[in-house]
Amino acid sequence: MIKRNAHKYSISVQCKILGISRSSYYYEVKQPKDEVYLEEAVQTAFEENRSIYGSRKIKKVLADKGIVMSRRRICRIMKKRGLASAYTKRKYKNHGKDSNKSTTPNLVKREFDNHKPLAVVVSDLTYVRVGSRWGYVCILLDLHNREIIGYSSGNRKDAMLVHSAFARVTANLSKIQIFHTDRGSEFDNMLIDDVLNTFNISRSLSLKGNPYDNAVAEATFKLIKTEFINRRIFETQEQLELELMDYVHWFNNIRLHGSLGYVSPVEYRKSVEVGNDTLSFLFG
Repeated sequence: MIKRNAHKYSISVQCKILGISRSSYYYEVKQPKDEVYLEEAVQTAFEENRSIYGSRKIKKVLADKGIVMSRRRICRIMKKRGLASAYTKRKYKNHGKDSNKSTTPNLVKREFDNHKPLAVVVSDLTYVRVGSRWGYVCILLDLHNREIIGYSSGNRKDAMLVHSAFARVTANLSKIQIFHTDRGSEFDNMLIDDVLNTFNISRSLSLKGNPYDNAVAEATFKLIKTEFINRRIFETQEQLELELMDYVHWFNNIRLHGSLGYVSPVEYRKSVEVGNDTLSFLFG
């Protein structure tokens, strides 16, 4: 009651009328709030302001509501709950993992052009911001026409992400001759081995720490980051999945690729198929 009427009557007068000491009033006011309550207050202040404000502005918003908190505490809560100001660029922290120490050779040997359809499929993964967390995208790329034949997204960078990309391939997997990747641990898994063994696909690995051995996949992800990931804000995993599907369709069917003579991957593939059919008809 004293707080509600503080704008009309002095604290001292109200305490005197109510028969309580001023120190008792201020003690009650300054009692520490429940931690969950404070976390919820920070979360609410952040979300009510379009998830834009940093600790300074959130501190002012809370103060206007009668909640006094230090910036240090606000920052700690924001970090705990994955809240980041729109003016703070989140940086991905690389997590060191043991690389695949397999003796599997590099069968591609940086020969990325003039391959037959599905002769060589390359793959890689990248990270993407999804809400307040990191998500991941995996692609399978046919070197024949630079077409994304399989893709997946998820919140874990593991073999299941790669397996899900294989599950999306509409082509006959037994036609894939070589599957080439870097030595990431997500590709070194019995789940992936089962897929390769089932469809008689040979594995090929880049040399350790050498991105040039998987240059086409690296270059494709650079395009994906520039054209897709860095230009959008993904609030949920479902939104990322939906928009990724739309982007892959555009990438395969509409986007002009300089390395293909400025036609789309699908158009290039179809032109090659027509050419092969014509030669087969002429020469039997």
